[in-house]
Amino acid sequence: MDALRKQAFKFRDQVSKQQQAVIKHISGSGYESSDSMVIDELELLMHQQLERLYRSTQSGRDFLREVIKAAEALTAVGYKHIEAATKLSEDCSKLGIENANDEILAKAASLYGYARKHMEKEQEDFNNKVLFTQVLEPLRAMVMGSALEDACHLAQRYSRMRQEAEAQAAEVSRRQARVREAPIPENVTKLHAAESKMQELKSKYGCAW
Repeated sequence: MDALRKQAFKFRDQVSKQQQAVIKHISGSGYESSDSMVIDELELLMHQQLERLYRSTQSGRDFLREVIKAAEALTAVGYKHIEAATKLSEDCSKLGIENANDEILAKAASLYGYARKHMEKEQEDFNNKVLFTQVLEPLRAMVMGSALEDACHLAQRYSRMRQEAEAQAAEVSRRQARVREAPIPENVTKLHAAESKMQELKSKYGCAW
């Protein structure tokens, strides 16, 4: 379980590092200006990296959730075992008291009851301190943590940005073609509107295309 917890933390750190690398790429690269939008090789590579990041992050989150479910089930079974064993230790102690005249039985029952109670106390401490505090809580925090959430949101945001930008670039290209064919005021106005919307997208996402 400790090895699994370390692996989960390693995954989170890798996602966080990859996220920072993607943010750095977005800040420093993008679309080149031209009559129609040109997606350069670096931008395409970044897009593919984001797709891989999103898929790996989603699968990682699903895996961690399954680990949490398994740990919760293990903890629940452990508590049921502790409850039954504690009842057994209490019954043994009670048996020892009720059979005080039989020294051998009384002593054996009392010793077993005490030993069993002590063992279950240690098991309960293990469930609480190790499984819950050191495994379950960190895993839950990891699934809902900023590294995984930011990685997913970053990929989704970039995907929307890319789709909107490509659609608007195609619109600008169409408007430019119409102006070249017929440079009438109506076509020029529509071209300016399309270009203005493209500028709005640039400002919205804060990227230097």
